[in-house]
Amino acid sequence: MTDDNSNNGVTIMGAGLVGSLLSLYLAKHNYKVDIYERRNDLRQNYREYGRSINLALSDRGWKALEGVGIADEIRKVAIPMYGRMMHDLQGQLSYQPYGKDNQAIYSVSRGGLNVTLMDLVDQNPNINLHFNQQCLQADLVAGELEMLDTQNQEKHTIKTQRLFGADGAYSMVRYALQKTERYEYSQSYLEYGYKELRIAPGPNGEWALEKNALHIWPRGSYMMIALPNLDGSFTGTLFFPYEGDVSFNSLQTEADLKDFFGKIFPDALPLMPDLVADFFENPTGSLVTIKCFPWSLGDKAVLLGDAAHAIVPFYGQGMNAGFEDCTVLNQLIDEHPDDWQTIFRMFQELRKPNTDAMAELAVQNFIEMRDLVANPRFLLRKKIEGKINAQFPDKWLPLYTMVTYTHLPYSVALETGQHQDKIMKKLMKHIKQESDYDKPEVQQLVQKLLA
Repeated sequence: MTDDNSNNGVTIMGAGLVGSLLSLYLAKHNYKVDIYERRNDLRQNYREYGRSINLALSDRGWKALEGVGIADEIRKVAIPMYGRMMHDLQGQLSYQPYGKDNQAIYSVSRGGLNVTLMDLVDQNPNINLHFNQQCLQADLVAGELEMLDTQNQEKHTIKTQRLFGADGAYSMVRYALQKTERYEYSQSYLEYGYKELRIAPGPNGEWALEKNALHIWPRGSYMMIALPNLDGSFTGTLFFPYEGDVSFNSLQTEADLKDFFGKIFPDALPLMPDLVADFFENPTGSLVTIKCFPWSLGDKAVLLGDAAHAIVPFYGQGMNAGFEDCTVLNQLIDEHPDDWQTIFRMFQELRKPNTDAMAELAVQNFIEMRDLVANPRFLLRKKIEGKINAQFPDKWLPLYTMVTYTHLPYSVALETGQHQDKIMKKLMKHIKQESDYDKPEVQQLVQKLLA
């Protein structure tokens, strides 16, 4: 069987977050969109919000959602987090606000958000969703995709003029591109994996921890985080070495696990009644960074989201970067109507340096969250950076603010952050406590360094 795409038709591989959002943008430009998804319809067996990996939605993501008029719909299933709540070994808490004036990032369930987007896609007459469709191979030049219907095991061919690969870190569209001449591709893994764990709601469905915060248990060589869900639970994620004395490999029995959590996460353990089942039954996920180039082939195909630039999750920007891809692509479609060769070329030229920068920032932030957020010297430095920002708002924006609460290119944020790091290293030599910032000699140095 062969499916023919009309002259105004486009094909998206992958109905995840980026593919679903992209389809809404393309439909807005009156393209007829067919989305092919390898898995079955998520909505058929999705039980409740909060039982899948949580994501942190920030300004870049909100802008993309606003661009197709669905931000208000998503806000109904999002919980604002105004700062980090650190839990030390004794269960003592310390809080770091993310920004100024109640700036927040928003906890959303990956599955819940995907369900909401799919419902909106289904309401659009320009979009058709096809589930249980596995891409076996792609001839990008001919515009032919060999597909397998995983329900009846029948193969068929799709003809497409324009293909958008939003099919994730292990993209079949990218695999086809990798076979082209002089293609650059790399993947690197952290020596850490992650495991999803659940913190239960209180007896009456209340949140057992501060609802409007991202919770972190920093422990040097590993850490746990937790994000709130609408049902009063928290989705916890343990980032843990695969191998070593304290690792996924070393925790083999229920007794080992409970002893470890009792010593290392003493305040969380009583809140995790399903810990043993979660730990031994939930899969261990890997943490991969993928870089490749080019992202496109003429006017035939282009990659977006994790298919083009998978990153580790420690800046909460993977989804936001993928959504920003949709924003940038939409702007280019406005500027160059139907000139797909130009659109695809400019898209990859604009986005590649920024997603490479974000990949570097994400790994850096893992080290910060794991090792530094409980360090008194690091906390003092953050306070001093806040004072500089308050005193010189036109000259200094903290790196986290640039990445999370602005639309500055990621590459600009990385470069600016590196410059600010050099300034802070010089400045902190003269600061032992917060009040030292107001000393005349320190103020003179600040002025000089910012000149």
